Amino acid sequence: MSEASGRVERIWIKRARGGPMDAVPSARAVAGSGLEGNADRGGKRQVTLFSAECWADVRAELGVDVDPRLRRANLLVSGIDFSGRRGRTLRIGDCRILVRGETVPCRSMDETQPGLQEALRPDWRGGVYGEVLDDGVISLGDAVAWLPD
Repeated sequence: MSEASGRVERIWIKRARGGPMDAVPSARAVAGSGLEGNADRGGKRQVTLFSAECWADVRAELGVDVDPRLRRANLLVSGIDFSGRRGRTLRIGDCRILVRGETVPCRSMDETQPGLQEALRPDWRGGVYGEVLDDGVISLGDAVAWLPD
């Protein structure tokens, strides 16, 4: 059974912890480290991703056109369901990313938009975090797909 594929819609690099999220057209992924130039590198949380469809649901629920940059994740992708996918591997462009877990929304979400933390809680709407398995470049428009188990 084949799973749907998606694409990279947006890419952000965080210059410093708690710092601004810079939109970029592409980012170099480094195996075992994360995205080059991103403040949060290493460990199991090397890159963060969230769904464009879930973000649209959150915006509709809040009744506000919330900028997806406020989610503070690295990649916004369309066409991919992250719910319950811990331990699965995504192919994004030339890279593979092993999903390590759900990105649980924190209190700072409500500081940027009241109600955002609660709106991101159900069904893994806050996205996922993972480890970069391959060096490569991730660019806007790259294909995104789950690899077979």
